[in-house]
Amino acid sequence: MTEPIHPEAPEDYQLLVPRDWFRIDLTLDRWRSQLKVFVDQQATRRPMPAETKQELWTTLRNTAESGVAQGALELFLRTESAVGVATPATLLISVLPMRGALNSPPQELAEALSARRETAADVSVVPLPAGETVRVVTTTTLDLYVQMPGEAGYLLLAFTVPLSGIESPLGELCEAISGSLRWV
Repeated sequence: MTEPIHPEAPEDYQLLVPRDWFRIDLTLDRWRSQLKVFVDQQATRRPMPAETKQELWTTLRNTAESGVAQGALELFLRTESAVGVATPATLLISVLPMRGALNSPPQELAEALSARRETAADVSVVPLPAGETVRVVTTTTLDLYVQMPGEAGYLLLAFTVPLSGIESPLGELCEAISGSLRWV
């Protein structure tokens, strides 16, 4: 009996993200200054009290720091408009290495995620051009665990759309962005 042939683990990925999404490279030490540029731009575009600006900075910094601690590579931000609210939509991209015994097929990962979710979430396994994907959806979040070739683990695309929600044109854009993922 021969072993199944698995392609090699990819060296990188490509993802098409619209130009109006602000990109922050979390692998570089200068991510805090990039984040400050985004917050300053938001404060310039729509006047906001200093405490709102500080709150935006703190929320986004905490998101980035948590992501960096868990292996995040990039953070994309897009402004969502609402009266008096400065809460951007986000895309946080992370690598979840799972080699050997830690690597589980998408169906097993979906079952594990379903079992430990405390909130109502729709968990399913869907095909994407980049590979089998575990899709976890709530009202305002869309997490896509895309299985990497070569049994290297998963690439997590974690979208948050706090104002308009996933069932909106912006949510549809998030789905389109995830469909553009390619391995290189």
